[in-house]
Amino acid sequence: MAVFTPVSLDDVSQWITQFPLGKPVAIKGIASGIENSNFFLTTERGEYVLTIFENLSFEQLPFYLNLMRHLADRGVAVPAPIANADGQLVVPLHGKPASIVTKLVGKSQMDPQPVHCAEVGAMLAKMHVAALDYTGTQPNLRGLDWWNWATPQVLPFLSDAEAHLLRAEMHFQEAFYGCDTYKQLQQGPVHADLFRNNVMFDGDKLTGFFDFYFAGCDSWLFDVAVTVNDWCIDLDTGVLDTARVRAMLDAYHAVRPFTEAEQTAWQPMLRAGALRFWLSRLYDLHQPREAEMLTPHDPTHFERILRERIAVAAPALY
Repeated sequence: MAVFTPVSLDDVSQWITQFPLGKPVAIKGIASGIENSNFFLTTERGEYVLTIFENLSFEQLPFYLNLMRHLADRGVAVPAPIANADGQLVVPLHGKPASIVTKLVGKSQMDPQPVHCAEVGAMLAKMHVAALDYTGTQPNLRGLDWWNWATPQVLPFLSDAEAHLLRAEMHFQEAFYGCDTYKQLQQGPVHADLFRNNVMFDGDKLTGFFDFYFAGCDSWLFDVAVTVNDWCIDLDTGVLDTARVRAMLDAYHAVRPFTEAEQTAWQPMLRAGALRFWLSRLYDLHQPREAEMLTPHDPTHFERILRERIAVAAPALY
């Protein structure tokens, strides 16, 4: 949980005049996320979210914000970025890139049931289809290339058992990503971080996806795997709950049918989704950055999930 760059009401009072949002009334840091500084911003016109980007550059950010705008314009429930008077979605604040987006209604569902998983699956498929004609290009910055870079950064801190698992899984994934089946998977913009705390619900109705700042172009199946690995598990053991898995996959399949290649790649991709977050949590724990509010996530959670995915076959895609 992090705020790397503190922002006060005085800081935004003049800065916000470039946006059609009226005067700021209140600002409060959001204690979630570990990549950016996020704030709830209340103005005379309503409630918004202000983000200061700590890693992404001015050059990289248009991909993410234009993707959100693209999806919002096509009826996908996502925050809509607000342009300033010059039509810019990214503007400097405290010398760093910043943006303002609309605030979604509802709250995160941290104890999801099959009905919630079905809502997420259907919306994820709708998002993938809606992004097909998006022209922006940006690789998944936490994909295989990053895994290869990060692995030697964390290996010195691991036990022998952890190091053996990481090396073995990297070897497995490099072979999987190079195989013909992987090359047949549908590619396009993906959220890549669709955890429970990045989705809003009003009761059982999904009101939106947010936090697209790990998005990139990757296989759609990777997005599904990451989502299933968070929404459809027992949090203590990492074991998949069949009812929730089935609800999510069936709802997705009804909107955008899975392919035969995706069926073949499903088990390796679930492992890839677990590896990605085990590795990033190891990196955040052992190579931390300073922040005003920072509690790294526990890497052992995704180590358990990875070991479980290796040991036990998941329910089929369809």
